Amino acid sequence: MKRQSPIPVAVLTIAMLFALLLLAGCGPDKKGRSGGRSEARSDVQEAALKTYVAPGDLDEYYIFKSGGHSGQVYVYGIPSMRHIATIPVFAPYPATGYGFDKESKHMMGGFTWGDVHHPALSETGGEYDARWLFVNDNSNNRMARIDLRDFKTKQILGPIPNVSGNHGSTFVTENTEYILSASRFSIPLPKGRVESLQDYATKYNGVVCGISVDPKTGEMRVGWEVKMPPFNYDLGDAGKGPSHGWAFWTCYNSERATGKLEVTASQRDRDYIAAVNWKLVEQAVAAGKGKMMDGVQLLDPRDAPGAVFLLPVAKSPHGVDVSPDGRYIIGSGKLQSITTVFTIERILAAIEKKDFTGDEDGIPVLNYDAVKEAEVNVGLGPLHTQFDDQGNAYTSLFVESAVAKWKLGTWEVLDKVPVSYNIGHLCAAEGDSRSPDGKYLVAMNKLSHGRHLNVGPSQPESSQLIDISGEKMALLYDAFTEPEPHNAQMIKADKLKPIEVYPREENRHPKAIWDIKDARVTRNGRNVEVLMVAVRTSFEPTVIEVNQGDKVTIYITNIEQTTDELHGFGLNEYNLNIVADPGETKVIEFIADKPGVFPYYCTNFCSALHQEMQGYLLVRGNGTAARARTAGPGLAAQ
Repeated sequence: MKRQSPIPVAVLTIAMLFALLLLAGCGPDKKGRSGGRSEARSDVQEAALKTYVAPGDLDEYYIFKSGGHSGQVYVYGIPSMRHIATIPVFAPYPATGYGFDKESKHMMGGFTWGDVHHPALSETGGEYDARWLFVNDNSNNRMARIDLRDFKTKQILGPIPNVSGNHGSTFVTENTEYILSASRFSIPLPKGRVESLQDYATKYNGVVCGISVDPKTGEMRVGWEVKMPPFNYDLGDAGKGPSHGWAFWTCYNSERATGKLEVTASQRDRDYIAAVNWKLVEQAVAAGKGKMMDGVQLLDPRDAPGAVFLLPVAKSPHGVDVSPDGRYIIGSGKLQSITTVFTIERILAAIEKKDFTGDEDGIPVLNYDAVKEAEVNVGLGPLHTQFDDQGNAYTSLFVESAVAKWKLGTWEVLDKVPVSYNIGHLCAAEGDSRSPDGKYLVAMNKLSHGRHLNVGPSQPESSQLIDISGEKMALLYDAFTEPEPHNAQMIKADKLKPIEVYPREENRHPKAIWDIKDARVTRNGRNVEVLMVAVRTSFEPTVIEVNQGDKVTIYITNIEQTTDELHGFGLNEYNLNIVADPGETKVIEFIADKPGVFPYYCTNFCSALHQEMQGYLLVRGNGTAARARTAGPGLAAQ
């Protein structure tokens, strides 16, 4: 009898789900009503269907979330909200051996943590181009570039000269000419100088700067820096379209206060948005108008009139956002209930007319009434704004724990949805680009308030997926993330084409070998060099003999060309672990300072004989020379 083809698991799963939905929605509630609970169930069921990604199917979007003081970046799929990967950046990550091999150790520069806040995708013409992801380190004034071809950190720049607390980054100009950066903390300049806090108002300064990006390689370097008044500089955004060439940052503490800032820095009704004409700054720096400080030109705005202006905004703002068409510049003061909308046309007109109301250290303050387009009463504690493809804006409300939806142009608040709890940033699908997708919004909440199984005092953060495709917003899903996400960007999955193996022909490492017969150990004085092959299911050489005190350098090449065939290398009691992806060469460098016999083994499951993939490091103590009892390739020359 001929057997019928089995029904695919995904089809059965969907069919069963729909059957359950129909059964759950058909009957009356306990009081005999046809609505009520069944209607509530149908809402839940609809939300479940919108987030359901069948086994074997793929998500529509990647979302890249900052990892805060973990120093990492987390990758999730949308709409499933499944955690897919962790990209190590500023902190060691044993799972992938990051921070243990020579290259990543060197990139980290001796630091073992960083404070990642604001991921930014590279752009071309204001659209995410899927080449690179940039992230900042608030704690150690650094910036990193992740290559989206292999989802790995390729460069860490910094500490950035003159910047203190690199919080006001990373925000990318519309052709990735620059990544914007700014000081969270004002300090005396140059760094290393100490001045009394009593002189804070006159002897401390902030800095805003642009990190230039090579359009072919992505290589970062400091492009320009501008000296600013001693405010606290916060989040920013880059102009696009009619506002291209401008950079914007919010700042608080316009009082130039010290001490308990929650009191001393909240006295004025308004703080500022700093507007920087970076094209004019480029010209001024090229003309040598800046003062050399810590190896870069630091430009005083007084020496470049027209380069920097201040826009008054509701006090204690925490971000500025530019609309997709580049016309509207939107700032919110978290201690007030309004979001203020400025237009680039009004800003340029006020600059042309010199419609100023004063200055701060020579920087003109624009007339608020002249540059303001609208004040939108969105709710309590407005912070950040994202956009959809229908001309709507979405603002996070920290105090109210909600998201407000409002209309650009008419300034009407259309809808609100509560979130749990104390929302900070929010991220819409392609929401910082010139053509957002709509569809989804992720609320990144600071607290989770028991919406999960109890895990003790250290609670996870909450991220909630919101459907924004309809007239009304709908909460779809709760997810819980590693500490501490701040911001994120979401990109269409089909834009990214990451590789799954490193092609052998692209591996140009001078110490890479591709055949086990080429594996060897050689000695040059106290330096021992190992050329090693990792392949299912052995290391070659399987033994390395050295003397105590030798410097050992191991070049490990994973010669696999098959997807997912990673090989790890863990060395017992030497605190060493790396992972080499298929086709990749990694370098380990260490001093053999402990005598004895130390096994090394593959830390990534690779085959049925994974457990057999091992070898031995023999470290002979008391200055005894390594004895080459046989002429095997795994023994160091005496």
